[in-house]
Amino acid sequence: MTLFHLLLVAVIQGITEFLPVSSSGHLILLPNLTGMADQGQAIDVAVHVGTLGAVILYFWSDVRVALGGLPRLLRGKTDTPGAKLAFLLLIATIPVIIAGLLLKITGLDDAMRSITVIGWAMLVFGLVLWWADQKGASDLEASDWSTRHAWILGLWQAVALIPGTSRSGIVITGARHLGYERSDAARLSMLMSIPTILASGALLGTEVVGEADWEMLRLAGIGAAFAFLSALVALVLMMRLLRSVSFTPYVVYRVVLGVVLIWLGHTA
Repeated sequence: MTLFHLLLVAVIQGITEFLPVSSSGHLILLPNLTGMADQGQAIDVAVHVGTLGAVILYFWSDVRVALGGLPRLLRGKTDTPGAKLAFLLLIATIPVIIAGLLLKITGLDDAMRSITVIGWAMLVFGLVLWWADQKGASDLEASDWSTRHAWILGLWQAVALIPGTSRSGIVITGARHLGYERSDAARLSMLMSIPTILASGALLGTEVVGEADWEMLRLAGIGAAFAFLSALVALVLMMRLLRSVSFTPYVVYRVVLGVVLIWLGHTA
């Protein structure tokens, strides 16, 4: 694997992991459209670790509160803000873990990795995001997050296992539909990504244990670092932009890319 290829994968993963445009879809498209070899699971784990570090750093105040609440949650109590947040994040992660295991066991996860599937997911869920963003109210804040809403957003997040959907995009869609303000919808989506990335990274990590050598570890470290930096930049820019603009620019990008991919899929 060349250094250029590694940096390209890391930057694509970092930028698209938290923007509502689908990181998995873009990484699947990379070898399909360029002829480059698949980067392999070890690099996938590394760039996921990099993006995980970025979201933890950016939302450290929330993460610290949730970590502080874990001891009380382990004792079965959710009577503090930290314990409640940790509990809600746990609840919101259950649907995607169950759905992910089912897809892996049945082999459907590989069956959906096609340009046509990604194209339709880009197009359809992009339009759904636009609808929810334009029609959704803005009378709820992140502090209003409840157990019921955690389950609902968890189910929305499970839909993101369809390549091209976008984990952050579909959770933001669900949150805007429920009535959360734009920046708080994005905040909930990012916080929900932490246990989800941890779970997916652990699953991938178990499959590459014992296979990595020193060269692979070196490349993985470089990939993680660049994914971290690009994800942090993407997070900062998106959260700042949401103060003055809607999600429409991301929707336009998704629709255009979706149409192109559907056309390519049907003419290949």
